[in-house]
Amino acid sequence: KASVVIVDKSIDIPKNNKSTIIKVKNAYTSFALLLSQLDKNKVANKKGIENPSFINSESKIKKNCYIGAFTYIDKNVILNENIKIFPNCFIGENTKIGSNTIIYPGVKIYPNTNIGKNCIIHSNSVIGSDGFGFAPKENGEFITIPQLGNVIIKDNVSIGSNTVIDKATMESTIIESGVKLDNLIQIGHNVEIGKNTVIAAQSGISGSTKVGKNSMFGGQVGIVGHLKLGDYTKYAAQAGISKNTKNNETLIGSPAMPKDQFIKSYIIFKKLPSIVKQIEKLEKKLYNSN
Repeated sequence: KASVVIVDKSIDIPKNNKSTIIKVKNAYTSFALLLSQLDKNKVANKKGIENPSFINSESKIKKNCYIGAFTYIDKNVILNENIKIFPNCFIGENTKIGSNTIIYPGVKIYPNTNIGKNCIIHSNSVIGSDGFGFAPKENGEFITIPQLGNVIIKDNVSIGSNTVIDKATMESTIIESGVKLDNLIQIGHNVEIGKNTVIAAQSGISGSTKVGKNSMFGGQVGIVGHLKLGDYTKYAAQAGISKNTKNNETLIGSPAMPKDQFIKSYIIFKKLPSIVKQIEKLEKKLYNSN
């Protein structure tokens, strides 16, 4: 019943069609771009500084920015043009944020963070909190290892609600350009996420792991620390990654294994009850024959 329909160029249009047809190379991508533009228009007109809010006099705010009420901006913060910061946010000292970035309510950005252009950070995410670093003492207690690094988020990154990205111990936790993070994701200290990688909800990446570019993570993927993961690799939901991975792999299971190997193993796994019965029958025959 739509009056205008976006379709792929390859689709044949019925002769009795009454709608206006817009043919494009990729209908799904075009539709996403259209919705994205409509979404931007919702916040495009937001400008100015609402009260009450606090902005340190040593910070620099460029034109067409919006800062919502109850937001705190510490010293030496640089906000470039057309940034939108919604209410109840905290921006720590020495933080730099690129043009056209949108920060939704309740986001907390720790000091020394560097965020690129055209990023979106959704509500209640935390950027730059301490990495999980503790050293054991002889008496069984743990002492905190100070986390002195920062977080670098490059251009066109999207971060879902309640996601946490820890700062590095000494250098930087790095999220490369084009990365898309879902809600409820944990990124550990010194992690590097390659460009255009997509990670679904409730996944966790332990410290110092390097994730390749253009990778795809299903929900609840768990990755141990200090790994090097390949480019263009897919990780099925709930995969457990305990060793380095290659390029262009699809991994399933916990511990994860290549797709073909997993399917073969799972076929045998499903047959285990009948195999056990066969073994029991053979045992009885052998027992009775003796």
